[in-house]
Amino acid sequence: MMFSNNVSAQTLRRSTLALALAAGLGLTGGVHAQATTGAIAGAVQPGSVTTVQVNGTNGLTREVPVDAQGHYNINNLPLGSYTVNAKKDGAVVDSRKNVSIKVGGSTDVSFVAAAAASAADAQSLASVTVSANTLPPIDTSQVDSRTVVTSETLARLPLGRNAEAIALLAPGAVPGNSTLGNGRVRTISFGGSGASENAYYVNGYNTTDPYKALGGVGLPYGAIDQQEVYTGGYSAKYGRSDGGVISQVGKRGTNDWHFGAQILWEPKFAASNPGNVYYGNRQLPAGYGYQDTSKVGALYRSGDDNTKWTQTYSAYVGGPLIKDKLFFFLAAEAEKSEGDSTSNAEANPVATNHYKYNLPKIYAKIDWNINDSNILELTGIHSTDEQRGYYTGYNYDTREDSGRTGALADTSKITSKFAIAKYTSYITDDITLSATYAKGWTDDYLTNSTPNIDQQPYIFNPALQNPALNGGTPITNLNSSQTSQDPSAGTRTHGLRLDLEWQLGDHHLAGGIDNMHYKGIDEGTSTSGPGYYWRYFHSANPDTPISVGQGVGAPGGDGYYTRRVIFSSVTNMSLDQRAQYLEDRWQVNDKVLVSIGVRNDGFKNFNDKNKPYVNNQAQWAPRLGASWDVFGDSSLKIYGNLGRYYLALPNNVAVRGASSSTYTYEYFNYTGIDANGRPTGLTPLGQGIVSPDGEFGQPIDAQSVAARDLKSQYQDEAIFGFDKQLGSEWVTGAKVTVRKLRTAIDDVCDTGKIGEKMTREGLDPDSVVIPGCIIFNPGDTNTFSLANVDGSGRTEVKMNQQDWGFAQKAKRSYYALDMYLEHPFDGKWQGRLDYTFSRSYGNTEGQTKSDIGQTDISKTQDWDSALLMDNANGLLANDRTHQIKAYGAYQLTDQWLVSGNLRLASGSPKSCLGFLDGEADPDPIGYGSSYHNCNGQPSHPGDKRNPWYRQLDLAVTYRPSYFENKLAFGLSVFNVTNERKPLNSYATYEALPQTVLNNYDLGQFFQNPRYARLTATYDF
Repeated sequence: MMFSNNVSAQTLRRSTLALALAAGLGLTGGVHAQATTGAIAGAVQPGSVTTVQVNGTNGLTREVPVDAQGHYNINNLPLGSYTVNAKKDGAVVDSRKNVSIKVGGSTDVSFVAAAAASAADAQSLASVTVSANTLPPIDTSQVDSRTVVTSETLARLPLGRNAEAIALLAPGAVPGNSTLGNGRVRTISFGGSGASENAYYVNGYNTTDPYKALGGVGLPYGAIDQQEVYTGGYSAKYGRSDGGVISQVGKRGTNDWHFGAQILWEPKFAASNPGNVYYGNRQLPAGYGYQDTSKVGALYRSGDDNTKWTQTYSAYVGGPLIKDKLFFFLAAEAEKSEGDSTSNAEANPVATNHYKYNLPKIYAKIDWNINDSNILELTGIHSTDEQRGYYTGYNYDTREDSGRTGALADTSKITSKFAIAKYTSYITDDITLSATYAKGWTDDYLTNSTPNIDQQPYIFNPALQNPALNGGTPITNLNSSQTSQDPSAGTRTHGLRLDLEWQLGDHHLAGGIDNMHYKGIDEGTSTSGPGYYWRYFHSANPDTPISVGQGVGAPGGDGYYTRRVIFSSVTNMSLDQRAQYLEDRWQVNDKVLVSIGVRNDGFKNFNDKNKPYVNNQAQWAPRLGASWDVFGDSSLKIYGNLGRYYLALPNNVAVRGASSSTYTYEYFNYTGIDANGRPTGLTPLGQGIVSPDGEFGQPIDAQSVAARDLKSQYQDEAIFGFDKQLGSEWVTGAKVTVRKLRTAIDDVCDTGKIGEKMTREGLDPDSVVIPGCIIFNPGDTNTFSLANVDGSGRTEVKMNQQDWGFAQKAKRSYYALDMYLEHPFDGKWQGRLDYTFSRSYGNTEGQTKSDIGQTDISKTQDWDSALLMDNANGLLANDRTHQIKAYGAYQLTDQWLVSGNLRLASGSPKSCLGFLDGEADPDPIGYGSSYHNCNGQPSHPGDKRNPWYRQLDLAVTYRPSYFENKLAFGLSVFNVTNERKPLNSYATYEALPQTVLNNYDLGQFFQNPRYARLTATYDF
């Protein structure tokens, strides 16, 4: 039988689907998370076909035999479009053209008509064209939870042009708190996990931020072929993430030449401003007062004229250097933004930053088909994120700009480069070897070129200077930067992974290694200017001591005082990550696939002296998954998986942890203020220099930094779900996800408890050196090795939860119900609707602390003392009870396309951190307003929430037929209803005991206001 149109082919295909999808071995395609390849598999009438051949537009040709049951499987195919030929005795008897494959998945191409054709007939066969929309949308060969977004979908939808915006299409994914990147670095949270607990990949290599693991490098938007977003259940091949995975695969050259260009313009005239923010005017409890009563109800931050414009130019070219053998693809993107941002009324400087952002990216790829059995791929990536600006003064009384101040904004430039080589060898029809080796270079440059800045200390809170000493006008200088970085700061990485896959009967066996090395150079920060900064304070209760625990007395008088701060954490460090894995994907029968795997992760962290301070080995992570094709026709899939996922500590842990650092305070009364804003006539308050964490620049003993038996952070996960076809055009499904954090890592700084434990056991605490802070597993029993003072050796001390005084161990639990309804693109339209109900609760967000924007990875202020963890149990920062996501596109005519993207979500939980009750000592450990106590009452995270998040983005695209649809014009409008809700709010309640901060509970970062994007694209 022969068919020459899609409709007839689809009709026959559905009538014989039970046979076609009884693929048995064909459904064990060896493609998994972070893959760069796909698979083609299927079934035929036994005996009708002897071999199946694929010919790709990328020049690749492979041919495999069909087994006795009529099954075939072709794994590890580079992404592209393929012609699939069914052959009998060397002659083509049936064919499918334009078969596209998805990364990490298996595309079914089955043949049911081949038996009727003879070798002679084969010469005149009219090939059946198979496109993605004619294939069942349910992939029964996979047991994981993932979303794959293709370049075609990216071209249709109105989206931000970055990996995180694409990842937010995945169910349950939420934006990370903007405080973690100071509004610039994009982060994302999957399944309640911390924003630093994800992994980023480009063409199979880890491009996660090597320093803090916050975000990662992605491709130029137009160079993305497909992006996988894994939200759980992935293979033993991959680890080092207990959140999610964002994996991009770049485009490649083919036998056809292609080139194109695009211009995008987001004009300033079409952008709304972010609006104004006003101080609160809440009723305070008796005895409480605002830090500055004149600010109550006044303007906190002006958004007038705070708009920006963005221009993006991109181009690509790709094709054959040698047909069928050697191909190249080159893409470049240059994004530039300019805009204005006015600081809040408490900032220094109180000014408008006229900023410029430049984000150029280059992607290059060479593919060499050495022969039909060996492929070499070379990838190069160059990505830069640069920002700079200058200040003009802003007067909040007159609401006017006062001209240039002479101060410049920080110039930051993060440059990332990667060179990736991948070799694939199809050793036999059943055995494939792949090897990936890569290097990465990241330079993290931050400086401020304001003249004479080294002589001018930063002035923090100048608005709280004593007005009797500054004439009623705050006095500052030109230093607008609190911290600086070493000009040579950066990271060097290299990695190697080897994968060997073997199709052995009903089993697809895989094993390999996955090794990474990171070296940090001069990372960390130090105080700008002369090496210290001044912070001004005002107490509403001048007779209340500033900190009894640190011996700092009351300011007295009118309550005005100041603090000198010295901070330095610049250091070197390195990290080795090694892993081995084994996996068996066993096709039990035509309907049931079981995936059984185990992964062994090893993590080793080194400090600036190249001394190991964390050495976690033999961390076995079992993975078990199953997929049941209930009716054998891919119309109903029931699946589930169980897994354990270990998380490594990034290099940032060495900063202020395993390496020497300084963080000191000195408190003073003052009688004057000089022309640079520095206090004069100083009178010390208290005992002199103090440090909240005991950081005085002292050498660090690597062996005592972390517990000897420290366990890596790890999480257990269980997922159970189903996918179901509804008729021929729809698919629906649901899944339940449960995640439990089993062990966390943080630091504890209440190390006097070690001395108390030693005393109870009859040991002399003065005989050992007890560090100021140490890394441990909160709530677990850990053993610490302390150096003896006399140099005679070391003493071990074991500390449990009760010894530290903690009421609970580390806790983070997440459960969710995801439901969806989808109509895949059929040439006319596509659409998807997701609803997620979830809860993320406990006392530990993870490696970060979003409510105060703390990015000291696994060294947050949580767990520093038992007092800080009282009442800490509640809803965690990445909890969203309800989420609704919908997106779609409709082809009105051949020339007009409309599309949209909608996101609705419950607001993020709020925190309120204040001082403790008790007039005698409301700050016994010197941490200030950091206790879960608010208005004199216990305060749990999530007792209140920020408002619901609502955003609707719409787009229209016009492709005039005169240009054969190669030219396109587009208009996208983002945040159509101009929602400007706060994404998070300030969590710190008090400046001093019973002195309430005026900005408490105000929105800190907000939704981007409405803006429009105009595009012009030409593809040839």
